[in-house]
Amino acid sequence: MFIKLTKEQQQKMISDIQTFFSQERGEEISEFSAERVLDFAKESLAPHFYNAAITDVKHVVEQQYASMEDEILTLERPIK
Repeated sequence: MFIKLTKEQQQKMISDIQTFFSQERGEEISEFSAERVLDFAKESLAPHFYNAAITDVKHVVEQQYASMEDEILTLERPIK
């Protein structure tokens, strides 16, 4: 899955990964190692989050469509 990040976004994520390893595991990792972790997350984990977001959006759109359909039906006039 191709995820385009700005240089600033990528640097922030790499820094966050380094901070996580330092605080949670007591390990200092290089920028290169943190970038590898980020690459792993983008390639292996991100598609799961992306698909979950798509499912959420689908439900929201379905609800909005149903609501819109109900609104349209209230505009119908009885035929004599």
